[in-house]
Amino acid sequence: MRKSQIRIRTLALFCAVAGFTFAQQTPFSIQPPPAAKPSDAEQEELMKAVNEAGNSSLDLIRTLEKYLEKYPQTVQRPDIEFTLAKAAIENKDHPRTVKYGERVLSRNPEDVLILDRTAQALLALGGPENLQQSIKYARKLEDLIQGMGKADGNDAAQHQEDRDRALARMVLVQSRARAMLDEKLEASQLAARAFEIYPSEESARVWSESLVRMGREPEAVTHLAEAFAIPDPHSTDADRQTDRQRLGELYSQLHGGSEKGLGDVILEAYDRTTAITNLRHQKLMALDPNSAAANPSEFTITGLDGKKLKMASLEGKVVVLDFWATWCAPCRAQHPLYEEVKKHYGKRDDLVFLPLDTDEDHSVVQPFLEENMWDKLVYFDDGLARLLQVQQIPTTVLLDKHGKIASRMNGFLPENFVQVLTARIDAALADK
Repeated sequence: MRKSQIRIRTLALFCAVAGFTFAQQTPFSIQPPPAAKPSDAEQEELMKAVNEAGNSSLDLIRTLEKYLEKYPQTVQRPDIEFTLAKAAIENKDHPRTVKYGERVLSRNPEDVLILDRTAQALLALGGPENLQQSIKYARKLEDLIQGMGKADGNDAAQHQEDRDRALARMVLVQSRARAMLDEKLEASQLAARAFEIYPSEESARVWSESLVRMGREPEAVTHLAEAFAIPDPHSTDADRQTDRQRLGELYSQLHGGSEKGLGDVILEAYDRTTAITNLRHQKLMALDPNSAAANPSEFTITGLDGKKLKMASLEGKVVVLDFWATWCAPCRAQHPLYEEVKKHYGKRDDLVFLPLDTDEDHSVVQPFLEENMWDKLVYFDDGLARLLQVQQIPTTVLLDKHGKIASRMNGFLPENFVQVLTARIDAALADK
């Protein structure tokens, strides 16, 4: 996680007074002055403006801009301008995205979303000044992403996938901007780098376009064939059709108006890009072996002692998954009831209880178990909570002897937890 947190704003912020500082006071500390508050009239008018906009981002832009015209010195301007930037992004309003995005970035230069969208909006607007500013923001976001290092922890593969894709997108923004500034060599080099970071239909196509501008059509054909052939879930049928049409035109120009032999070029590109994407998939799998798991039996979970447990090894047994966390007060209240159910069944060979901790920080778990004198036979969920769409803690999921979900209990049910869970376990054990 980055040292500086990206602010996340909601409309609710506009209906609340400024926050307070909760820093611990000491006899030697100098306390800051109380945060400024909007007047009652301002607050009432802002609430009215937000309510009038309803769910329309267009109306929200109109009403908030009118509000800022009337109250240009409002203490809520930073939050309002952040909301205006997000509304402009939603509406693909490039001038307003730049206008309010740059104001947000002047206060928080590391806002990932605003950096990304402002860079792209400046690129879309064009013009030397806008393009140079687009490159500046794209480089800033590139540095931030690279500073994160490799992803780890739960969903590491997906996080790394998202980072690589965002990084390639920012390098492509720079490539396109350089091309529009007629810096052909730099544009080509950046496009090639984007493809290396995240091989995709878009990065291959931009690379091809940059080579055409340099008069290197044979190489352009090779990479446009890759754009057409590469497995890319983000590519649309329209993208593929455009790539195919342009590929045919380029190839024909180089071969006397004929497309003979183009099929072989495409097949070679398919083999090449399939190997590239397979290698990428293997690297992501090394970060998170569970990233491709489609059901619980395909998961491997990690114990507190670091040992791995393959869920497939539990086939033929009823499995009780107890999703909990150290910060969860209801989990603590439920724990003795959970232990009561375990004691009721003793050491049966056809029944397994798996406490699955969902804390992001694994280092807090062992001290918690020792302090509360809980059994240390605990596993980390390692993404299983995401797969099973666990929305609240505690949650108890029962898997039948075939690894299928037999039942689930969301939240803490103190009145009848033992009775309900026991009845459901009995039913699963009786089922052949």
